[in-house]
Amino acid sequence: MKSRGAALGTRGMVASANTLVSSTGLQILRNGGNAMDAAIAMALTSSVVLPDMCGLGGDAFFLYYDATTKKVFSINGSGPTGRNYSQEYFKNKKMSKIPETGIDSISIPGAVSVFFEGLKRFGTFSFEKCCQDAILLAENGYPCSEKTSSYISKKIDLVKADKALSEMLLDKQNHAKKPFDLIYNKPLAHTIKYLSEYGETGFYNHLAPKFVTYLKSRGAAFETSDFSDYHCTEEVPLNINYRNKLIFQLAPVSQGIIHLEILNILNQTDISKMERNKAELIHLMVEAKKIAFEDRINYFGDPKFVKNPITELLSSEYGKKAYDSIDPEKSKNIKNNLCDHESGHTTSMVVVDSEGNACSFIHSISDVFGSGIMEPETGVIFNNRLGTGFNLMEGHPNCVAPGKKTMHTLNTYLITDLDRNCIYVGNTPGGDNQPQWNTQTVVNLIDFGLDVQEAIEEPRWFDAQSTNPFSKTVDNILTLESTIQEDAVKQLTEKGHKVLVTDQCGGASQLIQIKGKGHYIGASDPRANGCAIGY
Repeated sequence: MKSRGAALGTRGMVASANTLVSSTGLQILRNGGNAMDAAIAMALTSSVVLPDMCGLGGDAFFLYYDATTKKVFSINGSGPTGRNYSQEYFKNKKMSKIPETGIDSISIPGAVSVFFEGLKRFGTFSFEKCCQDAILLAENGYPCSEKTSSYISKKIDLVKADKALSEMLLDKQNHAKKPFDLIYNKPLAHTIKYLSEYGETGFYNHLAPKFVTYLKSRGAAFETSDFSDYHCTEEVPLNINYRNKLIFQLAPVSQGIIHLEILNILNQTDISKMERNKAELIHLMVEAKKIAFEDRINYFGDPKFVKNPITELLSSEYGKKAYDSIDPEKSKNIKNNLCDHESGHTTSMVVVDSEGNACSFIHSISDVFGSGIMEPETGVIFNNRLGTGFNLMEGHPNCVAPGKKTMHTLNTYLITDLDRNCIYVGNTPGGDNQPQWNTQTVVNLIDFGLDVQEAIEEPRWFDAQSTNPFSKTVDNILTLESTIQEDAVKQLTEKGHKVLVTDQCGGASQLIQIKGKGHYIGASDPRANGCAIGY
């Protein structure tokens, strides 16, 4: 049973994991902006009000559907390593693994480039018009949410280690700010104003010397050219035919390939004949996921450095071979070492405008408060994507190298019919859970015909298999929400799964259905604090 009804709209729809972010998007649409304008404005507002999740120091990706041409476009805003970050760099520091936080965990931020390129390619509003809410909230303060307060407490040592971050997020007693305490980031407000005047160059050229000087003072090895040489890229999105629907995903370095490979394996049988949330179906999906994750670990990396076997792994022949390898009665032991399950810290949003243009947008600083390093004069919190993505294994496709992009947890999807009419636009944050939860949503929509709110409220699971298996080894656990019935839990245990039952798996899925121009239905995950709003 749904906990809330879907949102309805005839002229536009937005959905995000934060009400202030959704409010920004709606305002842009009502003022005449299109889906791209609204998505960028929402991304800017979330960069302010969700400092634990995203920001100008992180990465961003999106899929954009142009209703006039019926084409799907994608922008990849993942940042590379600096030119000095080689295996030798870390080995010379006597490191056996890349640190997950701190000064040596940072890659070049790609998000700001995406903001400007998105508006240039597909938008109708200026950056200045899109950033007004973000500036207002950063300058005048915004109320700390329960989740942000909780994350500050959980990462209190990381926050306290950085003077600028602690001044922003801690109270006078040096404790985490409580819910509704105001958080200010006036330096970030100034930075966003600066970018509205000087554009992308303002970040990657004008401010880069300030970033590099500060980061070097903390022990980094960046050069200003690492920033000035960067620009996001437009990529051809991937897609597969799933039950006569086209599922679009981001190309590598995004691990959207995992989402499509799982669906390719599931495509080999009629899931609609199985029962939802029962052991037979969950087992099949988990085992398909294990295969896709192993393939990602073993074969995929930055296309400039690694040949990615996309065509082979998305072929029906491979899907059939993988499906046939699954034992319906036994859980497969994972060959790769596992590391601490990375839930990720990301936020995502979806938008449809009055013309039927749609955007699925996702951005992140990788982990909670990223690297834990904030440049004090600009208010920019830097990501820790280098530390959570790369490894030091010689010959591995995701081994660190100068100027290389790590394979990236961020992925986002969009669904059309075979005539390329967009019918769904969706996504979720959640690190390595993203392809798992996105698959569950697609199955709920297409195989079982659930409405958008039902599809994201259905009982959820995730199997703790990391895509970066070079850290501490932990047990492979299948976590199930307690709304999944006991008989399914018992049967999955009998199949060899190590099962943990919890009240809530987490996640913040956002989803919009387009039933035709002017007929929009939006849903926002009640597991988060956001909303869908139509008008």
